[in-house]
Amino acid sequence: MRKKKQISVWMHSLPAMVLIGGIIVFPIIYTAYISLTNMNLFHWDNYEMIGLDNYVRALFKVDTGFLTAILTTLLWTALNMVFQVVIAFFMALGLNAPGLRLKNVYKTLLMFPWAMPAYVSILLWRVGIYNTEFGLANKVLSALGFEKINYLSQNVPAFISCMVLNLWMALPFMIMMFDGALQSIDKSYYESARMDGAGFWMQVFHITVPSVKPIMAPAVIMTTFTTFKQFDIIYLLTQQKGALTGATLQTIITYAHQNAFVSNNYGLSSAVSMIIFVLIVVISLFLNRGLKEEV
Repeated sequence: MRKKKQISVWMHSLPAMVLIGGIIVFPIIYTAYISLTNMNLFHWDNYEMIGLDNYVRALFKVDTGFLTAILTTLLWTALNMVFQVVIAFFMALGLNAPGLRLKNVYKTLLMFPWAMPAYVSILLWRVGIYNTEFGLANKVLSALGFEKINYLSQNVPAFISCMVLNLWMALPFMIMMFDGALQSIDKSYYESARMDGAGFWMQVFHITVPSVKPIMAPAVIMTTFTTFKQFDIIYLLTQQKGALTGATLQTIITYAHQNAFVSNNYGLSSAVSMIIFVLIVVISLFLNRGLKEEV
């Protein structure tokens, strides 16, 4: 009887397992296989196994640009997350200030950048904000007596411009998460702290931060992974085919895309994709372990 139940459980799970295998497991295995070959535009049907050559080329040959892309990605992720967490935290504190009127209206308006389709937002910023001649940013600079800036022509200004846009799009989500976490804190803690003579900053560091930390940790981790594999902002602002700006800014995701769909080097692109996959798995395990230790 027990054996029949086990068979029944497996039979009921089989469709889901087949679906997961076809959508998730098979593409990973196939990508790993392609990464061991020299598949490219010139070896589409007659590609050969070349072992770990693509991995060696990506990791140890400086001229490929992969190591630079990794450093850029790490810097991109770190800076964006620091700014997102700090700015969102203090904006959420402001939205929860006692006596603030129309706070629900402000919260609703804050959701528009996050709710808008990313493609539309990015192209609007590229044309309406960063355009050298007609963009709002340069119109403001001209009105103040400064020279116009070509924001997307060089790597450093392009990096900053991409980061500003990413913050504009991502901050609403983080603010709302902090807002929910702040509202879950028992107000009696603050009343007791004020009675003991604690000021604003003492309350923030000893009550607010420890209280929201376990609630916000999953949201911060999820946003970190989203930022790490960010593609659309950097690609659409600086690398879109037919609208190149001059910046050579590359993250590991845009690097993999370039090798797959521009250079048509599918073996190298697959190797880069597998390295990214391993990095994300390792980081995920590390962060999950840290969360469990805190709990």
